[in-house]
Amino acid sequence: MNERLIIPRRTFLRGLGAAIALPMLDAMAVRALAAAAGSKAAPVRMAFMFVPNGAHMPDWTPAAEGADFALPYILEPLQAHKNELLVLSGLTQDKGRANADGGGDHARSAGSWLTCSQPLKSEGSQIRVGVSADQIAAEKAGKETRFASLELGLEPGRQGGKCDSGYSCAYSNNISWRNEATPMTREINPRLVFERLFSSELPKQANEGQKRREIYRRSILDFVLEDAKALSGRVGGNDKQKLDQYLTAIREIELRVEHAEKMLAKTDTKVAAGYEIPEAMPESYEEHAKLMCDMMVLAFQSDTTRVCTFMLANEGSNRSYRNIGVNDGHHSLSHHQGDQAKQMKIREINRFHIQQYAYVLNRLRSIPEGEGTLLDNCMIVYGSGLADGDAHQHDNLPLVMAGRGGGSILPGRHLRYSSETPMGNLLVSMLERMGTPVDSFGDSTGALRGLEG
Repeated sequence: MNERLIIPRRTFLRGLGAAIALPMLDAMAVRALAAAAGSKAAPVRMAFMFVPNGAHMPDWTPAAEGADFALPYILEPLQAHKNELLVLSGLTQDKGRANADGGGDHARSAGSWLTCSQPLKSEGSQIRVGVSADQIAAEKAGKETRFASLELGLEPGRQGGKCDSGYSCAYSNNISWRNEATPMTREINPRLVFERLFSSELPKQANEGQKRREIYRRSILDFVLEDAKALSGRVGGNDKQKLDQYLTAIREIELRVEHAEKMLAKTDTKVAAGYEIPEAMPESYEEHAKLMCDMMVLAFQSDTTRVCTFMLANEGSNRSYRNIGVNDGHHSLSHHQGDQAKQMKIREINRFHIQQYAYVLNRLRSIPEGEGTLLDNCMIVYGSGLADGDAHQHDNLPLVMAGRGGGSILPGRHLRYSSETPMGNLLVSMLERMGTPVDSFGDSTGALRGLEG
């Protein structure tokens, strides 16, 4: 490290329509400033990855508690990360239940998942639920980053109209809520996410990213090359390697987005789920998921945002997964009525979704940050607002959290909580670690005990 060089944390590599934030480098002043203030050198990040229709709980829940537990079939893809996980059993989302409102469990399960509030049964403009935990964190964390939060998805979805037993589609298609009546719109198009993360932040240059692509047909990195070379010549060997790996990752994602666009031009724009593919959305669900996962990781690595939500499918999704041999619709299968053949297909879908989560954890763990890895400074929650989809069960939810929250969490355990422990208690504990403590949240009864060991 060049001790004479101190780079501001909010340094960008700039060019025509491009503004690329840097990953944390040894030369950045944040380390010295944080050490002087007695605080962490790296910020804590928070992400929530949501899957619909519940899970096949017998193949989800570990038999043993504590550190000496084996991962069951659905969670086996996480074996390499077992010591970085907390499997959380027994948590309940009571506001997903009917509570005298009748049918609509799917809509309520998504609408209440991060709000811990009862969604108002309404199809029209009178939607009401509550502010979600991610947006409480984003309100403060966003003052330190380019974007307060990032909302990702893989399926399109309406914000109005009826989707489930008199509930607005806004509940089924969103887990992040800015306020009680305003969902945070998800972005499902990888090209638009890429441009948002790496295009210029100057309003007058809003169209230059498109100009760069359509006229110059060059990589975004070509336009920041001069800045990158100048910086590389000023930093030490370790920072040069970090910078090179980071820029290589950006280019690799850019190439995959471009490949998706080229393939789309050659194929039918209909997919098995029955909707039209927006520009640059890969036909392969798995490739689409991995592109979005990679951009979430890059956003955390560059400190472009510290808060992200990611819906791997909308609640109630009836997508089929032919790539893993499941031709039936997911939602239809979830109403299995005890049919073992259907349950076995559900667990394959569950395991496939977990593989996408494992991919995120692999990427986060591969990135050094401070004395550890980027994953060490994250809290990545994965789960559903339902347990058994056939019973529309809102207690004992399938939930797992990875990361050490900047050193405040002791992973590598299966924690089983008493019946009816609110999921809101987990969110209270996470908000405290994000520097946004709250006395209570929704129906919470306090912080969730035991996360620190």
